[in-house]
Amino acid sequence: MTEPRWLNETQQQAWQGFLVVFGRALPEIERTFKANGLLSVHYGILVALADTPDHTLRLSELADMANTSQSRLSHRLHKLIGRGDVSIADDPTDGRVKHATLTRRGRRTLDAISPAHADNVLRLLFDQLTPDQTTALADALSTIASGLCDHDRFRIDGPNGRHR
Repeated sequence: MTEPRWLNETQQQAWQGFLVVFGRALPEIERTFKANGLLSVHYGILVALADTPDHTLRLSELADMANTSQSRLSHRLHKLIGRGDVSIADDPTDGRVKHATLTRRGRRTLDAISPAHADNVLRLLFDQLTPDQTTALADALSTIASGLCDHDRFRIDGPNGRHR
């Protein structure tokens, strides 16, 4: 029988800090979205679509880019479609595939929410950190995220291991 693994003191400190951020900062950030009739997952969908050149993604790609499951994506898209923020269309070359597209209204929604969201993230997370701490945090979280995501947003490039 193998011995259980335990967190060392530094890992325990990091984990406890993560739990505080998760339990206190994220709900406050979520309030910005709720004030606009959305949830963070909706915002993530809008951002993922806005980050593509034609504002369109296959639903399977969108789920991964928005950090959600296919079934959760489908459920959350209903609200965005109903609001007119996103449209869905069949792929013209493969009828089994559907694409989501950010509409003009969706772009306006994103533009309206983004300043308050950015301010909250800066105030709750980054205003407390030095530039070196921010770089270290970005590197650490990108490394973790690259192991959790299928997309290459957090892929490590180059010989020095920097994330793109």
